[in-house]
Amino acid sequence: MVLVHKKRRVETADEAPADTSVLVHLRSHDSDDQLPPLSVPCNVTREQLEILLNELLQNCTCREQEETTPYAFRVEATEILESLWKDIIQPGKRTIEDAVEIVYQPLAVFRVRAVTRCTASLSGHTEAVLNVSFSPNGRQLASGSGDTTVRIWDLNTETPQFTGAEHKNWVLYTAWSPDGRWLASGSMDKTVAAALQIRIWDPETGKAVGGPLKGHTKWITCIVWEPFHSNTKCNRLASASKDKTVRVWDTVNRRTLFTLAGHTAAVTCVRWGGNGLLYTGSQDKTIMVWNADTGKLVKTLQGHAHWVNTMALNVDYVLRTGPFDHKGQRPADDEEAKKRYEDALAGQKERLVSGSDDFTMYLWEPETAKKPLARLTGHQKLVNQVCFSPDGRTIASASFDNSVKLWDARTGEFLATLRAHVGAVYQVCWSADSRLILSGSKDSTLKVWELRTRKLLLDLPGHADEVYSVDWSPDGQRVASGGKDRMLKL
Repeated sequence: MVLVHKKRRVETADEAPADTSVLVHLRSHDSDDQLPPLSVPCNVTREQLEILLNELLQNCTCREQEETTPYAFRVEATEILESLWKDIIQPGKRTIEDAVEIVYQPLAVFRVRAVTRCTASLSGHTEAVLNVSFSPNGRQLASGSGDTTVRIWDLNTETPQFTGAEHKNWVLYTAWSPDGRWLASGSMDKTVAAALQIRIWDPETGKAVGGPLKGHTKWITCIVWEPFHSNTKCNRLASASKDKTVRVWDTVNRRTLFTLAGHTAAVTCVRWGGNGLLYTGSQDKTIMVWNADTGKLVKTLQGHAHWVNTMALNVDYVLRTGPFDHKGQRPADDEEAKKRYEDALAGQKERLVSGSDDFTMYLWEPETAKKPLARLTGHQKLVNQVCFSPDGRTIASASFDNSVKLWDARTGEFLATLRAHVGAVYQVCWSADSRLILSGSKDSTLKVWELRTRKLLLDLPGHADEVYSVDWSPDGQRVASGGKDRMLKL
């Protein structure tokens, strides 16, 4: 009689078997070096793995404050959110007989508290608030409105500090220079010379500096400054327009350095990479990659079947904050900005995600290939905004289908759908520690979501009408929102 031994697949059980262990190899996300193999309980939790890893790496721990370095853990494309058993073994992705390689990645070493209440309703604008943006150090706030003004707000007293009234039409976009010294605004102004205006403001005085930057023949859709580590003078910016062009400006001499004129329809968004490249998205369905020093076209990225509405880079957060750390402090050495940029890349190339009216998103690595790394599908209506988390690990997308979706920034894999809004979601942004997501909607509410649980954490009502724009300050202290009710809320 021959006895055949059958492998026991215990992962089909609802509960982890008692006293059963599994062999794991812990490896850093940016290195092939592994820690010595360990035998751990098969139901080890994410929190227990974090404690174990901190002990193995001998990270500095303050026992009184219980401060340890937080980590994320994943097995291939699957992140361990609860335990090794529930997330990896029970779904059948591994058996307890397999050796499991767990890749760990450090998260932010600080924690942002969720915003819970409205501390101020700032009135003053007489038309809808179209955009809000915090300065790189988080100490000032700018807003642009349909009443043709740019306002700069004092966050200590929560009162208006300066009002700029140089524009003659809707202020569609505001953008801070990465060193916080200048604020640029773009509008629908039309001068006698048939040029739309971009204004540069001094946030210390609230005065417009010099004359307008003239050249575009239709309204401004996006403004972006050159990254700080590429140019510490912060005297160059790029502007996109409905006139199908992008212009790169010298803001000191008030002149156009060169014009990027390859698109055949309105340019909707522009991003300035830290690698010397400019990325432009257009209603002609293409994304073009340009050399930011010469203005020459490097390559064209094709794939979308409708307008490209929005783009984001995995290094947007460090490019936005420039020389400032997460506390809004500026180190004495400006080279720190370069180091922060390199740390954010962690040896990888810059990645770009684009969202479109065709309901899809594409994940690109423009430096290395014309073809997308992944096509992200799932939204039922147009994608209005995409945003990388500050640590570059997760993508959030806002859509007119009333949902926010989360995606793995490494593989493009779908992670979760966040549903609670009852109207189109216009904008989404992240807290500085990459643990919380904020969304603003046509339903007049803001909602705070927790990445770890992928569930609604807080509902923030208060606006009387649609919320057009939201922003989370880089230091994590405040959220600002503006909308159709003409109010700006903190």
